[in-house]
Amino acid sequence: MTSHSFNQSFLSICTISQDGTGSLHKASFETNFRIEEKQIVEELNPGERARVLRKLDWHLLPFVSLLYMLSFLDRANVGNAKVAGMSQDLHLIGYRYNIAAAVFFILYSFAEVPSNIALKLFRPSRWIPVIMVAWGLVMTLMCLVNSFRSLVIARLFLGLTEAGLFPGVTYYISLWYPRSEQSKRIAIFFSAATVAGAFGGLLAYGIEQMEGVGGLHGWQWIFCLEGIATLLVAFLAFFFMHDYPETAKFLTEPERAYVINMLKQDANNLATHYDIRFVLQAMKDYKTYIQALIYIGLLVPVYAIALFTPTIIKELGYSATNAQLLSVPPFIAGCISTIIVGVCSDKYGLRGPFIVGGAFVSIVGYFLLYWGGRTGISYTGTCLAAIGVYPTIAVDLAWAGSNAGGDSKRGVVIAMVIGLGNLGGICSSFIYIDPPNFHIGHGTIIGFLFLSISLSLFSMWNYDRLNKKKEAQCHAGGITDSRRDEFKDMGDASPLFR
Repeated sequence: MTSHSFNQSFLSICTISQDGTGSLHKASFETNFRIEEKQIVEELNPGERARVLRKLDWHLLPFVSLLYMLSFLDRANVGNAKVAGMSQDLHLIGYRYNIAAAVFFILYSFAEVPSNIALKLFRPSRWIPVIMVAWGLVMTLMCLVNSFRSLVIARLFLGLTEAGLFPGVTYYISLWYPRSEQSKRIAIFFSAATVAGAFGGLLAYGIEQMEGVGGLHGWQWIFCLEGIATLLVAFLAFFFMHDYPETAKFLTEPERAYVINMLKQDANNLATHYDIRFVLQAMKDYKTYIQALIYIGLLVPVYAIALFTPTIIKELGYSATNAQLLSVPPFIAGCISTIIVGVCSDKYGLRGPFIVGGAFVSIVGYFLLYWGGRTGISYTGTCLAAIGVYPTIAVDLAWAGSNAGGDSKRGVVIAMVIGLGNLGGICSSFIYIDPPNFHIGHGTIIGFLFLSISLSLFSMWNYDRLNKKKEAQCHAGGITDSRRDEFKDMGDASPLFR
């Protein structure tokens, strides 16, 4: 179907018959509308569908990826600052650095569900830039910290203000793309975290050279300049973020109709409005907590890599400067694998197997770190750890979101999974305490990865069991798509939801 015929099909929808008195045949029109609307989707060939999705990609993904890159850069740069001399200047002896790293996750974890509810109630183009301004200010002012206490307070507020971005954008993506197309988009978006890890090392190396400028240490300039960058992009976000397909100015009317209908069919016509009962559905669903535990098992190594990679590499015998530079390749490798796995996951329609496979690759990396005596073997293990675990985050979030029915429930489920999962960041902050081999840290992470593998295998079996049960229910009760309005408020408990 060409773009011209697509437009013609859309225009035919808008033709309304009238009787002699000028009154509308409303029932007939609505029936014809549904038939024609369905026909648009059925007639749209794969090339046209791909064109529309590419158009969404170009207008949405680059900017939200930039936002997350800045977010991850700002939360993880404390690791670069530590290597750059912050530990000595602030006297971070004992567990002080670990505490400063961990407090970030306390308010970060508990603020994510309220933030996603606020995102639903307010426009994304307003809510997300506002929280960016807030964390950009905190990040910039962190250049003024001069004690352990002030660092802890600053990190606490940084976690609070950053909390809404990652779950918010993950939910935002689910409002634009059908479930079968979400994994690779979340992967592209999340790959910005690996870019931030790589870029953070290079940036820290350059900014360190500003030692003494303006009376500030090099690590203070890391906080200041990266915070200012966030504020500049936050200002642009007020103008460059789009809210929903219904209001997207970059879509033509036929394209908008197609995207909206595609999303409705993918959601089985489930409710899109906000209601407290959808929040309660998410909180009472045992599958939400299983997904959160899977996510915790994956996120502990992700944050450990972000917070301690420069330190681990330094303990292999490299100077602080070389450790900053050598922290770049693992993140680059993780970025590439994240995108490849995300694309493959959508292509084959599989989630669980890619999580299990990625976790096993990461386990191999941590085994090399645990038992590898030589520098080359240990550094290879660092790369494998990142290559394996980074892709699993995007796939797992797509998995959790795809199995939550209805916009509001999906938003709460995503926020709960990310919020509860981020409590794993507290664990990550306290396990690397026995240099130079870090056996406690590496061993703990291996255990968490096996937890994710076990629960992923269970979830694969459980989702298959539930789908077969719903198919049998539909067959026995004669339930078809024509009755989907009856189940619109049931979320993923609807017998038509798969």
